[in-house]
Amino acid sequence: MDRDFWLTRWQNNQIGFHEGVANSLLVAHFADLGVPPGGRVFVPLCGKSQDMCWLGAQGFKVVGAELSRLAVEQFFAEQGLTPVVSWSGQMERFEAEGVTLFVGDIFDLDQETLGSVDAVYDRAALVALPAPLRERYAAHLVAVTAAARQLLVTFEYDQTRQSGPPFSVAEPEVRALYGATHRLERAETREVPGGIRGACPARESVWLIKRH
Repeated sequence: MDRDFWLTRWQNNQIGFHEGVANSLLVAHFADLGVPPGGRVFVPLCGKSQDMCWLGAQGFKVVGAELSRLAVEQFFAEQGLTPVVSWSGQMERFEAEGVTLFVGDIFDLDQETLGSVDAVYDRAALVALPAPLRERYAAHLVAVTAAARQLLVTFEYDQTRQSGPPFSVAEPEVRALYGATHRLERAETREVPGGIRGACPARESVWLIKRH
């Protein structure tokens, strides 16, 4: 799983992972994080997610990171916004109407470039990464966000029956990745309609992850 895989998916419009509406688990549980009004929410591997529009509509400032410049361009175009484009650190920065999106490799995003955030919303980042990268990603996320609270969405299914992404990330792994720095609560688990690409049953969970 490398950068060319994701860039090609966007280039060919193979974006079945993109949801055209706000994620229902986000809508149901984000308030449980207790993010202060007007807080700044980081969305890693954000694509052109409608979840960012929902967060903005709740009065939050949104900052995202995305590998594909095309995805970021499409997000602003679809929202009818003309972003100001500049460079910040190693990342290209797009900004308009309270939304700041960085284009580049998320591992090149440092704390100074990102700035202070009050929370993280991760629906499509951890589950998009193969196992060898997930530990590195989680540690990087904690570092650049100063261990900000997090709403995390994961999938669980038989990985031998279907390859990711999205990858199966079970409870023991979630606790291993974040348990040293945060308290974890599984807020809801539900069956995924049709399973993973119709190939095998799957469950989707939402986690509330708060600093000790």
